[in-house]
Amino acid sequence: MNLELHIAKKITYKNKSDKQISRPIISIATLGIALGLSVMILAIAIVTGFKAGITEKLTGFGSHIQISNYDNNNSYETYPIDKNLIPMDSLSQIKGIKHIQAYATKPGIIKTKDEIQGIVLNGVSLNHDWSFFKDKLVEGNTINMIPSKKSNQILISEKLANLLHLKLGEKLIMYFVQQPIRQRAFTISGIFNSGMDEFDKLFVICDIRHIQKLNNWEDNQVSGIEITIDNFNKLDETKELIHDHIANIFSNDGSTFRVRTIKQNFPQIFNWLKMLDLNVWIILGLMILVAGFNMVSGLLIIILEKANMIGILKALGADNWLVRKIFLYQSTMIIGKGMLLGNLIGIGICLIQFYFHIIKLDPVNYYLDTVPINLNWFHLLLLNIGTLAVTVSMLLIPSYWITKITPSKAIKFD
Repeated sequence: MNLELHIAKKITYKNKSDKQISRPIISIATLGIALGLSVMILAIAIVTGFKAGITEKLTGFGSHIQISNYDNNNSYETYPIDKNLIPMDSLSQIKGIKHIQAYATKPGIIKTKDEIQGIVLNGVSLNHDWSFFKDKLVEGNTINMIPSKKSNQILISEKLANLLHLKLGEKLIMYFVQQPIRQRAFTISGIFNSGMDEFDKLFVICDIRHIQKLNNWEDNQVSGIEITIDNFNKLDETKELIHDHIANIFSNDGSTFRVRTIKQNFPQIFNWLKMLDLNVWIILGLMILVAGFNMVSGLLIIILEKANMIGILKALGADNWLVRKIFLYQSTMIIGKGMLLGNLIGIGICLIQFYFHIIKLDPVNYYLDTVPINLNWFHLLLLNIGTLAVTVSMLLIPSYWITKITPSKAIKFD
């Protein structure tokens, strides 16, 4: 039998005397640990939720990695590349690559009877992955594309539809500023809402063959190639592998190809997300320190209260380490109770927000319309283990106070 553990259980759970001074202190320490852990769970779940939600929306409009002309500027009026020069079969064999598709962009203007709005026409290929837009559709369907004929259907956002007073199935005229000025008639086949107003107000999705026709491009000419991957954590690694595959390929004019990640295309957004990571580490550190100091003060009070018991144990031959272990076991039980309560509170709030979306956000400022939640059980496990390890380690120093207690004085202690 583990004597230290037995005594710790005895003094923790069996003795309910109202005369114990440490009882309210223990309750406060337990509550402090519970609140601290619940705040940490919420912080991690919300920040990782922000990162996952915003990244998913950004990649929905532009994929994880793009291959384009090396001299291509940041304008949406692009210089074409020959997609036949890109070794699609070779790239698809790279581990982690999920999908490869061509795209083309072109600035345009939508003019209705009462309104006018500048947009970017985003042309998609026949093998386009529609999973993102299908999930964001509020009305209608995605574009019905067939190999034999280019489709006149387009997808517009709910934001644009409201601004221009457009409805599903309605026809609109789009103008393109070039020599000569051109116009195209399109029919709205679907209306989507990604929750990112900046992009919803800008992009209109169409058949890539319209842009090729407007720019007098050949069928093999596109603005670039979009590549999606399975693991976002390996984004830079996959980019380097792709670059190695196309580094020695040159276009007809002698130029090379540029490979860019979504982080490079939207650095301001990802820098903001990176700052959120720093905030989480600060919150974790502060919460663990608060929980640790709560337990330190609670342990010191418990030791003082049990000074008589410590003296008796030492008089019976117990060494300092045995007695210290009794109080470390007791503290671990208190910490465990607080962590259990903290997990229930933190995970409970996360689940309520995840399913009912109680807390709303302004998508103009946050790119999302509700506070996102990403409950990762691996993160929860590491958080619980780390909290327990750090707080118990902090108790090793105050438990050393037990070595200063002598049996002769402790037995007389009242």
